[in-house]
Amino acid sequence: MYRFLLTPRWWGINVFVLLAIPFCIFMGSWQLGRFEDRVQDHRDAGEQASAARTQAARPLAELLPVDKETSGKQAKATGRYGKQLLVPDRELDDKTGFYVLTMLRTDDGRALPVVRGWLPGVADAAKAPAAPGGKVTVTGALQASETPGSNGVPAAGGLPAGQTGAISSASLVNLVPYEVYDAWITLAEADAGMKAVPATAPSDTGLDLKAFQNLGYTGEWFVFAGFVVFMWFRLMRREVEFAEDAELGLTEEAPAEGEASRGGTGGEAAAAGHGERAETAPDASVGATDGDADTDTDTDTAKVSSSPTA
Repeated sequence: MYRFLLTPRWWGINVFVLLAIPFCIFMGSWQLGRFEDRVQDHRDAGEQASAARTQAARPLAELLPVDKETSGKQAKATGRYGKQLLVPDRELDDKTGFYVLTMLRTDDGRALPVVRGWLPGVADAAKAPAAPGGKVTVTGALQASETPGSNGVPAAGGLPAGQTGAISSASLVNLVPYEVYDAWITLAEADAGMKAVPATAPSDTGLDLKAFQNLGYTGEWFVFAGFVVFMWFRLMRREVEFAEDAELGLTEEAPAEGEASRGGTGGEAAAAGHGERAETAPDASVGATDGDADTDTDTDTAKVSSSPTA
């Protein structure tokens, strides 16, 4: 009954199933591994940020370029404050406000973006306190350049003069007349009248949308594997049921009845034709008999007419 499994068509189905199931399991396991890696990165980033608060600050040059290992580390730099900008639509303690961003011009001629603090409300240059004058040394958490549309960074453009949507060298190079570091720091202690901005975790290290996408893909691949097994079993059962019907003659009964019905119709038509001919025949014989009687009557009359008169 199961010999159909050895037919060429079923060989193709079986090979596909044997390849599809391991592939789905492998892809599901890989996506699950990606999710676990992101969870671990999130834990490591949290531990690193906690440890960085108690570590001694290191010179900025020793921590560049910024990566997952150096992000959040305490860095220090010396220079003079220059142009000041505002970064609107930033949240802190569930309130919307803006960052006060001031460029620190270092001895090598480049400028380091420094977030001196956060203020609530709509971005207003009149609310932002002026930066200290003279040469200063700042200490804060090192951060990588932001990317608009990620990690809570707004992607809106068309901001008024003196404002920037993202803290990045690509955005600031068009707003300041000097070269900008591909990094920025947020002061550990904000200037008077402002709140300090906490450091954020590096990109691709938090439980963000990408992490939960990996978890969703994990479930999808395992569901695909189960669906392949279900479809193979369903097709196999249909073949078995068809074979059982063939053994019982159920698959040929319907055509035979059709042919029999078509044959019966022809026989009935033939029988009807014979019946009509049978019914017509007596009428003809009756007509013939009547004709013979008329002929005999005419003959008798002729005989009487031709006999001599007494």
